[in-house]
Amino acid sequence: MFLDLLIVLIYFIAVFLIALSGRQGTEATTEEYFLSSRNLKWYSIAISTIATNIQGYQFLGMMGSAYLYGMAQAQLEVNAIQGLWMAAFIFVPLYLRDRVITVTQFIKDRLGKGVGLAYTIANLTILSTVGIGAALFWAAYAAEMVFGEYLQFIHEERLVRTCVLVMGLGLFSAIYTYLGGLAAVVRTDIIQFSILLLGGVTILFVAIHHYGGWSELYSAKTEHLMHMHLPADHDKLPWTLMFGLALLNINYWCANQSVVQRSLAARSLKDAQVGMLVGGLMKYFMAVIIIVPGIALAGILYENPLSDPDQTFPYLVSNFLPTGARGLILCALFASLMSTVDSIFNSLATLWSVDIYKVYINKNATDKQMVTAGRNSIWVILIVGVTMGCILLYAKFGDEEVAFTHTLNELRYYINCGIVVAICGAAFLLKPNHRLALVAFLSTIPLHLIIGGFDLIGFDGLFPNMNYFVRAGWVIFIGFLILAIPTLYKNGNRSINDYMEFADDSVKWAGYGLLASMVGLHWMFS
Repeated sequence: MFLDLLIVLIYFIAVFLIALSGRQGTEATTEEYFLSSRNLKWYSIAISTIATNIQGYQFLGMMGSAYLYGMAQAQLEVNAIQGLWMAAFIFVPLYLRDRVITVTQFIKDRLGKGVGLAYTIANLTILSTVGIGAALFWAAYAAEMVFGEYLQFIHEERLVRTCVLVMGLGLFSAIYTYLGGLAAVVRTDIIQFSILLLGGVTILFVAIHHYGGWSELYSAKTEHLMHMHLPADHDKLPWTLMFGLALLNINYWCANQSVVQRSLAARSLKDAQVGMLVGGLMKYFMAVIIIVPGIALAGILYENPLSDPDQTFPYLVSNFLPTGARGLILCALFASLMSTVDSIFNSLATLWSVDIYKVYINKNATDKQMVTAGRNSIWVILIVGVTMGCILLYAKFGDEEVAFTHTLNELRYYINCGIVVAICGAAFLLKPNHRLALVAFLSTIPLHLIIGGFDLIGFDGLFPNMNYFVRAGWVIFIGFLILAIPTLYKNGNRSINDYMEFADDSVKWAGYGLLASMVGLHWMFS
């Protein structure tokens, strides 16, 4: 136990020292603080982008889902390549050409002030609550489940010590983000991703070893789990979810400020595009270390299965890892949390400073005032996120069987679908009507209610049993048509070649090769 806690202590000290090594002074400009002086290289973009994406939920929830459904769960990781490809070759070139600091500026320029403000408010609301709150919850909850005996020194009461963990991890991430801006976030993401990778690889090979080797994945016990496509009527992961997932990936990888901000800070278009393509390759590897251990444990426990699939990760750690290795896994959990939370802190501070403070509060703000406003907003965001994390913990500990992941996703998608409609309208349509764009953005909320209803208010909707990925796809499609049909009729459309931009031919063919590999993987595991 002492060795494990020592490893965790060394990890926290290392992260803090690395963050402080690039501390930004009080005279930092907005581009220095929020975009690291637009000087990020491709490898920093790749590592930081994927580190931001990985959360404790992947280890706990997705590994548990892989225990039940196998390779079908990998669709959420593998199909991210489509989102990264679109970000690299369609959206990021537009952002860099306009030299925007936030996605809001891009949307506002093309769809008007109203849609831009709606985008900013939606992101500030969702990311400060569900984004930070859920990330803090999953990491603290997973840590308590696996390492509860190590954390007894915090407090005897389980809920109290886990809430303290939420507050401590949130505060630690907020402090170094406050001091160093995006530069500190990217620096720490590199070490956090390295720790996360070590932890994930350790779990992967331990699970495979205890199952008897890689070939056993195709044994009678788990062969049925080695298929990526489940029937269309499957209640959780039907193959038809790819339609909605492809559109939702536009929101996450192309319009999410916390993800896109690394590419906005690239020193060149080629660095941004190569970084996102390498990030796509890394998603393959992340799919392996998240999905395969769940499948392997399903084979190991074939005759005595787990009653709760969310126990997959805790079971592997508690039963198969020695002292020292457990400390590494705890560090990996914390790394998965902080690499996500620090990115959200920085992106929300950017949105607040550039899109709210500068536009509506102090139109004559200097760079120093904008950086100060962004920094100060981090403390408000911290309070909101920690409060949400503790509320989720209270709900979970009050009823361990409660499954609010689905509800959180639904809440996110009520907003995210509108964001996809807006960003696609801004990127693909010629001079859309600004009022119509706002109507299309807002229409996604009633469309969700009409099609699928909402459990919290007891309304069933027209198709209450429709998978929420599929429903999101239809909502986005209809919402976009509301804007696209009148716009195309009035202004026409651009050539298909105008929608894509490649830094050079080598990047172009590497991008098409990555897309082809994704299609090939779907065929291989169909």
